[in-house]
Amino acid sequence: MSGIVDYLVALHDSGGSDLHLASGVPPIVRVHGILTALDADVLQQENVAALACEILSDEQRSQLLETKNIDFALEIDLGGQLGVWRYRGNAYFQKNGLNVVLRAIPAKVPTLEELNLPASLEKFVNYHHGLVLATGQAGCGKSSTIAALVNLINETRAVHVITVEDPIEYLHINKKALINQRQVGRDVETFSLALKGALREDPDVIFVGELRDLETISLAITAAETGHLVLGTLHTNSAAKAVDRLIDAFPIDQQAQIRTMLSESLRGVVAQQLIPRADGQGRVVAVEILINNVSIANAIRDGKIYQIPMSMQTGRKIGMCTMDSSIQKLYEQGIITKDEACARSVNKVPYRQPEQAAEEQL
Repeated sequence: MSGIVDYLVALHDSGGSDLHLASGVPPIVRVHGILTALDADVLQQENVAALACEILSDEQRSQLLETKNIDFALEIDLGGQLGVWRYRGNAYFQKNGLNVVLRAIPAKVPTLEELNLPASLEKFVNYHHGLVLATGQAGCGKSSTIAALVNLINETRAVHVITVEDPIEYLHINKKALINQRQVGRDVETFSLALKGALREDPDVIFVGELRDLETISLAITAAETGHLVLGTLHTNSAAKAVDRLIDAFPIDQQAQIRTMLSESLRGVVAQQLIPRADGQGRVVAVEILINNVSIANAIRDGKIYQIPMSMQTGRKIGMCTMDSSIQKLYEQGIITKDEACARSVNKVPYRQPEQAAEEQL
């Protein structure tokens, strides 16, 4: 059986993003969103356990046996030109035994331009307080988008940035900003405890890896209202649903107050998804951008979240964009196929042929 380094080198040689080491099947990599088995032997439970022992500490192995699931960060030297790489990992038990999943994290923090994200997102880093959200399904690039925003702050503002992550993904080196990165489970027990502590640690910017429970959401909104720029991530497929998710996390009798707070503190939402390219050369990002203005603030305050997409359509001049219009543009440019456009759209709208769209613009 090969060692963990051999499988990680194979992951990079394939151009993949994730490595699955599952009991009962060969090692599997995810390349451009598609799972592909490596040309290797089937892994037995004892093989996966041995691989896990290569990368987990004694404490982590004890926690895995106790909780049957563990998140962790891994830094490992792959040798040669690949050098040192970081990974976000998870180990868990299933019916056939132990599984390990590793996602590669580039050593260099990406820029918005390298991620093919609109330049209009740069305005989010200039706010001195408020809430900025990145949302989308797992693996859509939310962490990379937030990392690019934090890096932009790092390059342009002399501020104190605290990140709370589970685990730490991109490593930021201090430039103009002072950046302190905390890992849940290692440096602090929970997101909520980290946020409570952060409010007493003189931060200007706080990044919360995931707004996953009521207490964390409440603390994040409070921090945004009390003079901090708060960046956070959620798992929804649109900007409007991200707002809905925050409000619905609270009891009914508190939601009116939260709507008012959000209408004033929300600065923007970036919703994104990765779509396979028509030429088969990887994936391209489709982006929905909400920028809070009077129209959207009123819709949030009045509980009329269904009005937000219409307000986003009329707000294109200030940089707003709906997911469907972003997908439509990618299709008209021939970057994605019609089938992908229809499958990935929010409202399942019928898409015009690119030549038809061109004719209509004449």
